[in-house]
Amino acid sequence: MSNPFRVFAQTAQHHRPRVAVVLGSGLAGVAADFRETASVGFGDVPGLVPPTVHGHGGRLAVGNWDGVPAVLCSGRLHFYEGHRWDVVTETVRVVADLGAKVLILTNAAGGIHPALGPGTPMAIRSNLALLGKTDWRDLAAGVGRPSPYSPRLIEPMQAHDAAAGRELLAGVYAAVTGPSYETPAEIRALKACGADAVGMSTAKEAEAAAALGLEVAGISCITNRAAGLSDGPLDHREVLDNARLAVGRLCGLLGHLVRVA
Repeated sequence: MSNPFRVFAQTAQHHRPRVAVVLGSGLAGVAADFRETASVGFGDVPGLVPPTVHGHGGRLAVGNWDGVPAVLCSGRLHFYEGHRWDVVTETVRVVADLGAKVLILTNAAGGIHPALGPGTPMAIRSNLALLGKTDWRDLAAGVGRPSPYSPRLIEPMQAHDAAAGRELLAGVYAAVTGPSYETPAEIRALKACGADAVGMSTAKEAEAAAALGLEVAGISCITNRAAGLSDGPLDHREVLDNARLAVGRLCGLLGHLVRVA
């Protein structure tokens, strides 16, 4: 019996993808312009396992995105599923091995900045990675990390939206471990620290990609106002439903970014 990933990798090697895109919760629809040549399930990729979170398909595909050779990760793994960080970031190493030089990360996030309502995208310019035991203490002490996100890739995203008469905020994404949504007090603390949006992914992937020499872009799809900033309780169904509100705008934004990356 043939090895599914070996067959996939051979196809990808022939295809020579330059760009890799990771789709966050409920964002499968933004890949409408991607034309798949071959795909494989996460479970057939050495070092990966199928995701358990609803809204994450768990497939790796190679093909063309509006004519650009690309790798597409439908879904991702999360720390709160019980995985080690090296497993969470394994997709980054896989797409780098397949030849990708640019990694575009998308996610669903809660909006903290007042301009970020449901259905609004935000370009990520920096992380607050609050994922370890000492991260809050380091933040309070002023210990920072260099941003893994490329300023070169933020400019075309903002220019694309400006041409359509829209303003795209380039903000700070706070990454927390989850799986519980943040409390209102935690959101107030994150806002005081400069966070514009909050979620449970992306930061470690971005840092791993930058360490491997990949150029990184990040886009958050705001699916809800963060805890204490909206009228009702938060739930994952709301995240998935509101992610669909942004599909049209994100599809155009992502396609433009893939072409110029």
